[in-house]
Amino acid sequence: MFDIVEAKVVRDYILYLRFENGKEGTIDISQVIPFSGIFEKLSDPIYFSQVQINKELGTIVWENGADLSPKFLYDTIFDEAA
Repeated sequence: MFDIVEAKVVRDYILYLRFENGKEGTIDISQVIPFSGIFEKLSDPIYFSQVQINKELGTIVWENGADLSPKFLYDTIFDEAA
């Protein structure tokens, strides 16, 4: 239910995500994570735009190993929309 099946960069730090249950929405990643530690590289918009989907994990990932829980992303998108 929470697996991400589509991800697109809308603009700097904002992603459009579609989940396997058909729900979709956008999230501003800069508002939900600090750009420190493993997420530090994501502060570079060009690096951020290289987001990919890892089908095994069902979530978004970056080459440096950074990823975010699909449930966290789902809850954040749809709790804010409520």
